[in-house]
Amino acid sequence: MTRRKVKLAFIVNDSARKATFKKRKKGLMKKVSELSTLCGIDSCAIIYSPYDSQPQVWPSPLGVQRVLSKFKTMPEMEQSKKMVNQESFLRQRITKASEQLRKQRKENREKEVTQAMFQCLTGKINLANLNMIDLNDLGWMIDRNLKDVEKRVETPNKRSRSSTGGASHTSQLAVVAATGAGPSNAGQQAPESSQKADVLAATNLGVDVDSMLRQQWFMDMVTPQETAMGFGEDDNMMLPFGDTNHNALFSNTFFPLN
Repeated sequence: MTRRKVKLAFIVNDSARKATFKKRKKGLMKKVSELSTLCGIDSCAIIYSPYDSQPQVWPSPLGVQRVLSKFKTMPEMEQSKKMVNQESFLRQRITKASEQLRKQRKENREKEVTQAMFQCLTGKINLANLNMIDLNDLGWMIDRNLKDVEKRVETPNKRSRSSTGGASHTSQLAVVAATGAGPSNAGQQAPESSQKADVLAATNLGVDVDSMLRQQWFMDMVTPQETAMGFGEDDNMMLPFGDTNHNALFSNTFFPLN
């Protein structure tokens, strides 16, 4: 059976107040003793009451004097740093209870506005019947929910864009490696061994070599050749058709292998 919460107020009845005093005094002394034993600290208790002619002390008058003398040797700022009287203790309790009440009111208000928002969506509440405060709170709640939705939608989009960007970057690197394109060798044909190594590297990267070679063939056909055609201009003569055995990847330029 759970204990009933006692109301913290002055007990008007004399006999009940005296009985409560004796019971609480005994419990207080026990708690001070346990605190000193368990934590190994110096503590004392002095209790004055109208029911006893002499104050009751713990652990003994000498022990109380020793603790009080140690307390008086401390600086005044240190003495009052954590000192609490009845008024300050009640003020702390009131401040804590007020903060809890404020948080609870805020949570209740958010629940009320959320319920009103869903009722507006179903047509159970007419916005014309709401006052300005309710409309402001409702607008704030709608904006917060919209931001949450946008954040949840943006998260997978960022992941997909990052994965797509990484894949496209890898494909571009593979195409550059296969075609031999780059600022250092633009407009020049790579040696056969270098081109084979590039194709092998592209194959290891998992890139479709045939599609890249078709792209290279198309770019070579569209891009005008800077090397002179004919005789007398260059020692190495270039033939417009057929296999010249000079870095040719296909037997026929216009009919690449499948």
